[in-house]
Amino acid sequence: MPHKFKIASAKNGEFVAKFVYNAETLVWSENYKGKDSAQNCIDSIKKNAPKAATVDLTKQENGKGYRFEIVGSKDGQFFVRFVAANGETMVRSETYKSKSSAKNCIASVQKNGPKADVVDEA
Repeated sequence: MPHKFKIASAKNGEFVAKFVYNAETLVWSENYKGKDSAQNCIDSIKKNAPKAATVDLTKQENGKGYRFEIVGSKDGQFFVRFVAANGETMVRSETYKSKSSAKNCIASVQKNGPKADVVDEA
């Protein structure tokens, strides 16, 4: 099953954007009040993720513009955020035991996101 974006129902009649492969959700957005906002999030990822820099915050790296951030969690694991040019987090990943798994998540979004279909499940 190919990579795809999903717009899904969330709490309180809101919507969430997800990037999935098979049954695994790689990244997901905050909850949005409207489907159009979830779609805008997806459109921005498709457009901006392929050329976005990767910033490793565990190494105190800094970045501007659209970027992926590798973040250390309190339990010594890692997760990924995709951040917009204005500094807002657009999506985040689950936590991974290894930094290489976090980097694989970024590579998947960059490579497979632009051509991924969007499925409205809400």
